[in-house]
Amino acid sequence: MEINEKKLVEISVVGEVCSPLSGSQPYSITPEGKPTILPGIGGITYNVKIGDSALQWEADHVEPCVSVKNKDREENGALNLLSCIGNIAKIITGDAKGDTGVVTGKHGGIENVLVDFEDRTLERLAIGDKILIRGVGVGLSFIKYPNIKPINMSPGLVKALPIRQDKSKGVLHIPVTHIIPAAIMGSGLGSQHCYRGDYDIQLFDKQNVKKHNLQTLRFGDIVAIMDADHTYGRIYRTGAVSIGVIVHSNCVTAGHGPGVTTLLTSVEGKLVPYIDNTANIGIYLNIGRFRKKSKKKR
Repeated sequence: MEINEKKLVEISVVGEVCSPLSGSQPYSITPEGKPTILPGIGGITYNVKIGDSALQWEADHVEPCVSVKNKDREENGALNLLSCIGNIAKIITGDAKGDTGVVTGKHGGIENVLVDFEDRTLERLAIGDKILIRGVGVGLSFIKYPNIKPINMSPGLVKALPIRQDKSKGVLHIPVTHIIPAAIMGSGLGSQHCYRGDYDIQLFDKQNVKKHNLQTLRFGDIVAIMDADHTYGRIYRTGAVSIGVIVHSNCVTAGHGPGVTTLLTSVEGKLVPYIDNTANIGIYLNIGRFRKKSKKKR
């Protein structure tokens, strides 16, 4: 796969491990009118990792492993914009200083960047510790596939992903764990770009959940969303295809569900998904529940 890697800028962005948040009203109301109080966004999540189920938890919007944010609004915007899936994240303060992890997603609304670290690092990490990310991937393009737009992908992830090329048709065949209709996508629609954040798969319709096997979604799964164009924001467009990664857990409130951060999009449908139950960034990047040994700079 030929990409414009030598032209990409590698630039530092920084945030810190952010605390979970709770307003004066801790309840979330389900579509059935049931009030619930559950853990959710932010913090160091010790027992939720890439490769785990995105549905099994007593939680709402829980983010796997470590949530990172910059307290300055504009700097946090840059952190979210310039961090790409697969980028290296280095701890630069605290007891875990020097340890590295990997960016696994971006969560819109709260505007957190999500990072995977080894368990031994989590035990020494603390809220407020600063994380430096080597941001590279914004501006990435496929030289021979102009009708396919990569978004939020590091060069390392592109190289690790087992993409099948069909140069004669200008098509890329992408492994995914699930194929999802755009009609059930919810919160996050309407953004003018997809370089930050995510949008949610609604799981309130049991027939669709069963039909598309959505009860098996895991953090890090790569999924295809059909009739979805992410070129300049998230819209419904017949024939378009977008590929993304599951970044946060299921949710109890209307319009929400497991979040998807965009990786690839083609308004002309030049992305052809094929089912592969191992299509998970944890396997490709050697992180989360699939981690075997430390990887070099990505």
